Amino acid sequence: MSNQTAQRIRVGDVINEAFSIYGQNLGALIGGALLVFVVVGVVSGLLEDAGGFLAGIVAAIVRLVGFAIYTGFVVRLVQDVRDGRRDQSVGDLFSAASPAILGLIVFGVLYGVAVGIGLVFLIVPGLILATFWAVGAPAIVVEGISGLDAFGRSWGLVKGDAWSVFGALVVALVIVIVVGGVLSAIAHPIGLGATLIAAIVSSVLTAPVFALVNSVMYYDLSGGGVEGQGAAAPLS
Repeated sequence: MSNQTAQRIRVGDVINEAFSIYGQNLGALIGGALLVFVVVGVVSGLLEDAGGFLAGIVAAIVRLVGFAIYTGFVVRLVQDVRDGRRDQSVGDLFSAASPAILGLIVFGVLYGVAVGIGLVFLIVPGLILATFWAVGAPAIVVEGISGLDAFGRSWGLVKGDAWSVFGALVVALVIVIVVGGVLSAIAHPIGLGATLIAAIVSSVLTAPVFALVNSVMYYDLSGGGVEGQGAAAPLS
């Protein structure tokens, strides 16, 4: 980790860097998403088709593991490119993220339950928790902390920049919704098959968005980036 000091979050800078990294590493990010989510989709789909409560639980666990693996992969990719170039292959990045899988799963489950309850009942508490816990996953991957410790670590990092973090999350959400809406609008007149394909394409294209945004914010807030560097060129 570098010696860069922590910096304040600026929504435009976060979004610009996240999508610069996305554009310059499109092959790795989309390829990683396909590798993870196609396998996860097939396995979880077969389990759900088998029927039964236990199969449904196992399918949910498979999806959680897949999401955790991909989140860790994106966090490591952002860490790698922030020195000016990407030095690690896709396989290297997945390997580097693998020790954090359990912590990411624990964090993801508890995060989903708490934020979901907050959104369902009062909305505002859910938004507050989603904001203050936004950088918990990157902290797990980079710092090696537990899924439980990540909540406090994220809260401490976000405190003082909560409105900017919230703004970046809202912009990311709007982008994801717009991409999904455009693809759905194009596919709907064609038929059900096209709609299903559009949903899959939308999921793959938008899978990196929140992980990239959250990772960029984490490295800015923690001082974990490389001074003077933003997004980098892809591995040739």
